[in-house]
Amino acid sequence: METQIKEAYFAGGCFWGVEYQFRKLNGVLDVISGFMGGESQEPSYIEVKTGLTGHLETVKVIYDPSKIDYASLCKLFFEIHDFTQIGGQGPDIGDQYSSAIFYNNEDEKKIILDLIEVLTQKGYEVVTEVTPTLIFWDAEAYHQNYYNRKGTEPYCHSRTLIF
Repeated sequence: METQIKEAYFAGGCFWGVEYQFRKLNGVLDVISGFMGGESQEPSYIEVKTGLTGHLETVKVIYDPSKIDYASLCKLFFEIHDFTQIGGQGPDIGDQYSSAIFYNNEDEKKIILDLIEVLTQKGYEVVTEVTPTLIFWDAEAYHQNYYNRKGTEPYCHSRTLIF
């Protein structure tokens, strides 16, 4: 029986730290840093960091759903960034660092909205944008697996258990 591999897309500020946290999960096969949401084709990091392209720094999480489910990925996402901050994450200010989840289908959308409802009931004001998946553009090679290659840990993405 062949394993069905799936992809999930998350924007939670600087993609280096988001990528680093997702890589730790059992069942995650790869994480690619890139961009989603803007108008221009094949955007570069230099263009996106200006905040003028409309893209968000986003990660594509490639995972094995027989080892980890979509809800678990979403829970980690909410636990590794500030989903209440508008217009950036921590010291990274600008719409390109905003919080968003891009869903592939209505089942994923329901999972996201259900988790946001749980967070709302816990007293959080969630500003994470929930939108259909758009074209994902890979970031340049030097952005991929950044912290593992550098041998350091993220300065702005750590996990705080909420669920």
